[in-house]
Amino acid sequence: MQLKGLVSVFAIALIAISLYQLHFTWVVHNHEGKMEKQALNWVNSHYNGASQEAKDSAYERRLSRLLDSTKGKIITYGINGATSYQKAKEQELSLGLDLQGGMSVTLEVELENLLRSISNSPKDANLNKALELASQRKGTTDADYISLFATAYKEVNPSGKLSGLFANAGQRNIKLEDSDDQVVAKLRTMAGEAFQNTFRVLTKRIDQFGVAQPNINPDPRKGTISVELAGVKDDPERVRKILQATANMQFWEVYTGNELAQSFTQAEETLKKMGGESKPAADTSQKATDTAQTAAASADTTKTLSLNELSTDTNQAKDIGVAPSTTHTILGLLMQAPQGDAAIAYVQVKDTALLNQNLNTVQDIFPANARFLYGIAPKGAGTTSNVLPLYAIKTRDGDKAPLEGDDVEESTISYDERGRPAVSLRMTKQGTKKWADLTTENVNKPVAIALDNIIYSAPNVINPILDGNSQISGSFTVEEASDLANILQSGQLAAPARIVQEQMVGPTLGAEAVRGGAMSFVISFAVIFALMLLYFNTSGWIANITLILNLFFTIGVLSGLGATLTSASIAALVLAIGMAVDTNVIIFERIKEEITWGRSYAMAVDHGYNRSLPPVLDAHVTTLLTAIILYIFGMGPIKGFATTQIIAVVLNLFCGILIARLVSEWWTNKKGRHFEYFTKLSRTIFKKAHFKFVEARKYAYAISVVVFIFGIGSFFYGFDEGVEYKGGRSYTIHFDHAQENNDVKNALQKVFGEYPVVKTVGDARTLNITTAFQKENPSRTADSLVEATLYGGLKPFLAEGATASDFKRVYLQSSQSVQPSISEDLKRGAVTATIVSIILIFFYIFLRFRDWRFSLGTIFSLVHDVFVTLAVFSFFRHIMPFPLEIDQHFIAAILTVVGFSMNDTVVVFDRIREYSRTMKGESKTKIINAAINDTLSRTVMTSVTVFIVLVVLFIFGGEVTRGFSFAMLIGVITGIYSSIFVAAPILVDFAKDKPLGKLTSEETKQRAKAKQAAAAAH
Repeated sequence: MQLKGLVSVFAIALIAISLYQLHFTWVVHNHEGKMEKQALNWVNSHYNGASQEAKDSAYERRLSRLLDSTKGKIITYGINGATSYQKAKEQELSLGLDLQGGMSVTLEVELENLLRSISNSPKDANLNKALELASQRKGTTDADYISLFATAYKEVNPSGKLSGLFANAGQRNIKLEDSDDQVVAKLRTMAGEAFQNTFRVLTKRIDQFGVAQPNINPDPRKGTISVELAGVKDDPERVRKILQATANMQFWEVYTGNELAQSFTQAEETLKKMGGESKPAADTSQKATDTAQTAAASADTTKTLSLNELSTDTNQAKDIGVAPSTTHTILGLLMQAPQGDAAIAYVQVKDTALLNQNLNTVQDIFPANARFLYGIAPKGAGTTSNVLPLYAIKTRDGDKAPLEGDDVEESTISYDERGRPAVSLRMTKQGTKKWADLTTENVNKPVAIALDNIIYSAPNVINPILDGNSQISGSFTVEEASDLANILQSGQLAAPARIVQEQMVGPTLGAEAVRGGAMSFVISFAVIFALMLLYFNTSGWIANITLILNLFFTIGVLSGLGATLTSASIAALVLAIGMAVDTNVIIFERIKEEITWGRSYAMAVDHGYNRSLPPVLDAHVTTLLTAIILYIFGMGPIKGFATTQIIAVVLNLFCGILIARLVSEWWTNKKGRHFEYFTKLSRTIFKKAHFKFVEARKYAYAISVVVFIFGIGSFFYGFDEGVEYKGGRSYTIHFDHAQENNDVKNALQKVFGEYPVVKTVGDARTLNITTAFQKENPSRTADSLVEATLYGGLKPFLAEGATASDFKRVYLQSSQSVQPSISEDLKRGAVTATIVSIILIFFYIFLRFRDWRFSLGTIFSLVHDVFVTLAVFSFFRHIMPFPLEIDQHFIAAILTVVGFSMNDTVVVFDRIREYSRTMKGESKTKIINAAINDTLSRTVMTSVTVFIVLVVLFIFGGEVTRGFSFAMLIGVITGIYSSIFVAAPILVDFAKDKPLGKLTSEETKQRAKAKQAAAAAH
């Protein structure tokens, strides 16, 4: 083999990189384990005798605080030197939603509201009819919303011009003389800006959920934003409310540090007398308030501590992982703000949790209208991103700001008189009066600009601004000025996000998924490891070494890419085991044939790897094509499955071909030493197989006709569509005792007004309940309404006295919600992905074999496999003791079945083409039979290993992957049949007297060289 040194260097580099990336996961888990132990010891010490619920709540709070306080702690060393816990956490291989619990949502940016808000007449009948039509159609087409609206408006008002709707309505770019195409282009630009603003706001909001690695994926083309909050502890209703809230822009007056210095001194003395950190186990909130008021009354107010005397050294901030200071429980956490800064002080991010708690404890000491808000992390010399400014704003009656976001008409980036980037503001007519009053009252004072309670800027007022036009200047960069202008504009653009798909997984179900995935992975690995040695003797060690390296490299690369490990990813890793085995089986079976034909071991190894390369490459290319299509059209966990599969396919080529060959040649080249490729089992099984497969093709055709009839019939008989494809809500409930499905169904019919679909999951204590109740309800409170109704219907089946809170916390294992608009989009994407996969494979096989009959045989084979799977999922859906649903996992299974079936078919086709060149004069029947028989051991061996892997995944992988693995099991069985009895025999009936396949350009060159060599020898 050429380039042995390069392969060795690359392998060593991959090992080093994978070890480096995975070590972050190890040190993070080690650190978190220590913090968990500390939190548990603290709870046992302070909450002795409390209820378990109180202990659990205290444990979560304490652990969160400990982890926050140690974000900056050095726990390892990386390429850039010392690495903190926070940085290491960003590098670890994190667990996904389905493995650790949490919540994921897909939000759709509501451009309908945007267009209505920027129009001249939001109540215009034609406008609203067009918006309604566009909203109805967006789930059935790939066109963007602006195009759909423009088309709909032309339908309802053929003579109307779009410019008449939007010109002179505060939109600086749209003019009355603009054509419809020009208006559409400008609206599309505004929609893009609105989408980015909404995405920016959501990103900031998500920070407050305390999730270490939130996964946020915007899709501007579809107008959706996918958010995965693995491990989030917040109540789902709170998460929904925060994510869907309209951007809340507010302008506030602020307190200076000197104005609050006396209050801070009194608060400090109060907390000192309380013993430092507030103790929730010992003090109720009322007791804490009484203590604070008493201490405030008795504090020595003559000894005030100015905030200007605070430390400017960020390293002196207290670490709350240790007992807090008993003398400075607030001031010891603060740092001095720079001269002229509107912030009263700065605080390290890790200290914000303790500061919030202590400020809440003594809040009555501060002025009644004072409220503390954080700003964004400052940039520039002398500051770091782990420090936040703390502001004290002055609220008014009802907590309302003097000026709101809807008072801003326009904000743009501009430049001040010195040429520095700035932000220009223009207020509405009503806003001009409010802005004039606010600036007049605060000359030479700052005004804080907040979005969703985060201060983005606090410019100083130089003069009263009476005309509504103003400019915010300072030391902005162009990017910072642009961001602030967009933030201010988002207060005016009414494009909030609405949840159209939601999934919630409880931590208990996540833990079960981890155990099931780990068990399926370990058992699969052990079984395949033993089988390789049993069937291939000592050469099985090559297969096992490459298998270990392939999995190790795949996990290392996933970690390096910042990927998230999910149940679907584990399924892809388990399938990677089967794929790695397939590569080794193809190569080893060819080496065994070469040895049987009398070649030396060294020559057999060389010929085996060289002649196995085409079918191995074909198998990997077809699998790669289906995985890429899955990645493009899939969502959520299916993207994770596809990502893992793509990485595993590429790395398997490197390990299964290059590293395996390197090891084989290194060992075989030693004097008299070689690997053994035969065992007693492999010498006898399929030895001299001479089955007449082609002659039985008419019977196979009859079976295939039946399969096609049932496959087509399945579309009429129907399927159980998952909630992803039919819309609605699905809940997994774990009861204390076994339940009868009909009893639960009848009880829920009384509250829902219709019968839900109730299925057993695992055992009769766990049920999956799917309902269309309130499916069309666009209200943002619909999810809470359905959950409350579900609780009411299930109350007779729960423990006596179980509250709604108990239902969510104890019984509700997971939930999923999909709006009809997104379900239609998902369904369309699934159909498109399947069709595109089959078309691409058709063309690939045509290019590979230069013969349309090979492509035809392949398509017949693939459609046959798909129809068998569809028929089983349709006609057996009421018989199987587990759900057989058509969902994203099913589509992933279908496309993966297509890839695996292709592997079998391509190997047989490749041998047919080879034998058609070497068996000159023989009939096509004999050639095809010989090719099938000689590859039979490979076909069966590969299918058996993959089948074993899938059985293990089916049994131990958990409910998430059960339908997927069952569909794959069907596909593996039918894949063997279709490759042998459908794809290959078609070549006989369609080829007649024509040769089978054409030589590739490389094969043509080799044939020409052989002829020249023969002529020269003659």
